[in-house]
Amino acid sequence: MKINLASVFVDDQDKALSFYTETLGFVKKTEMPVGEFKWLTVVSPEDPDGVELVLEPSDHPAVKPFKDAIVADAPHSPSATCRPSTSG
Repeated sequence: MKINLASVFVDDQDKALSFYTETLGFVKKTEMPVGEFKWLTVVSPEDPDGVELVLEPSDHPAVKPFKDAIVADAPHSPSATCRPSTSG
């Protein structure tokens, strides 16, 4: 079995593309308009035919069930997840 695509939900596709290419070193493989959004993928420069990360717009209606599930599973106190661990 081989995974060809993996989705990453992003708030802004253009900013995400900039981050993944300029900061992380990925290269853009595909960019096609799809309504108000784009089909936008990036790949590793070492394996351009490997796994593509799809930079999915988090505003797309299809994402709502996933966002709702994440919020439902989140701890009640956001600060609890932001504090550094003092154990060690």
